[in-house]
Amino acid sequence: MSAGQERNMNGQNENGIAYHLEPLRGFDGLTTREQEFPQAGPHQVVVRVRAVSIERRDLMLMAGTYPVPARPDVVPLVAGVGEIVAVGADVVRARLGERVMSTYFVDWIDGQQTQALSGQQYGATHDGWLATYVVLEEDSVMQVPAHLTDAEAATLTCAGLVAWAGLTKPVPVGAGDTVLTVGTGPVGLFAVQFAKMLGARVISITSSAEKGERLRKLGADEVIDRTEVPDWEHTVLELTGGDGVQLVVDAVGPLTLPKSLAAVAYNGQVSLIGAMRAPAGQPAGDPLGGKYAALRRVAVGSRTDFEAMNRAIAEHRLWPVIDRVFPFAEAVEAFRHFEERDPFGKVVIAIS
Repeated sequence: MSAGQERNMNGQNENGIAYHLEPLRGFDGLTTREQEFPQAGPHQVVVRVRAVSIERRDLMLMAGTYPVPARPDVVPLVAGVGEIVAVGADVVRARLGERVMSTYFVDWIDGQQTQALSGQQYGATHDGWLATYVVLEEDSVMQVPAHLTDAEAATLTCAGLVAWAGLTKPVPVGAGDTVLTVGTGPVGLFAVQFAKMLGARVISITSSAEKGERLRKLGADEVIDRTEVPDWEHTVLELTGGDGVQLVVDAVGPLTLPKSLAAVAYNGQVSLIGAMRAPAGQPAGDPLGGKYAALRRVAVGSRTDFEAMNRAIAEHRLWPVIDRVFPFAEAVEAFRHFEERDPFGKVVIAIS
C-alpha cells in the first residue's frame, strides 16, 4: 500500500449528514447538510459516529462566550463514540472496526498544557462529532471502556475527564480525605462517583430534596440543600469538626466560589470548573481573602489523564449518569432540553 492510501471497511463509505454551527445565531445557527464520506490522511482515522453528548461548553461556543472561538461553519460537539471505518496508511494506534472516542484537545498528550495546545479542540477549531462521520488525528484516538454502552461512553470526554482531573491533580484524593462537590450538573455527578471510587468521604451541595436523594444513591455521604441552608459553608465546617474539606470540586463558578473557599481546609484545594467570572457588579478582588489554600482552574485533561480515568472506570465498573437520549434528527431539541430543563445527568444524541 503506497503512502497516502487508506484502508476502509467494505460497505461503510456511503455519504452521511452533518450539523454545522454558525456562532451568535442561537439554535438557528445549527443547520444540516449532506456529508461526503471523508478521506483519512496518513495519520488520521474516519469514525462512523454512534452517540454524542452535549456540554456546557457547546452552548458557550454557540453564544460566542467560550475562550476559544468556534470556527464558522464548524461541525460541533467534542464528546462522542463510534466505530473506525477508515484508517490512514501510517496509523499504528488504531485499527478498523475498533470502538473509539477522541481526546478533548487535538494534540495534548501529556505534561503541562500550553495556550497553543488549548486552542486546538474538536467541535470548535476542528470539526467535531455531531455528524455521521468524524475525522480524528491518530494521536487523539481513545479506546472505550468495554462495559459501557455507546451513550454512556459518549459522556466521558469532557464532563467525566474534567471531574477526574479536578480530583486527581496534582495529587489524587484518597481514603481519609473529605471532598465537597458543588453543583449537580454532569461534572458534579462524576465528581461524586470518582471521589467515592477513590475512597474519599463526600459532602454534596444541591438544590432540592429529590436531587439530594439521587446524590446519596450515587455515593454522597452527606447532602446539604442550599435552598434550606443558604450559608452551607458553615454546615460543611460543622460536618468536618471545624477543619473544612481537603478538596472542593466547584462546578458552578464565581457565584459559589467564596463559599467554597470558606469550606476548604488549611492547605486544601478548590478545583474550579469552567470560566471564572465575577458576578455583575461585584469587583474581582482577591478571591482567596488571605486564606492559605490553592485555587486551581481545571482545563479538562490530557490524553494521559483520559487513559488513567478509563482504566479506573473499567476496573471499578463505573456507569455514567444519563438524563435523556435524543435521536439525531432532534439534535436541536436536545440542545434546548440541556439549556432549559436542568437535566440530572448527561444529554445524549444517538446517531444510527
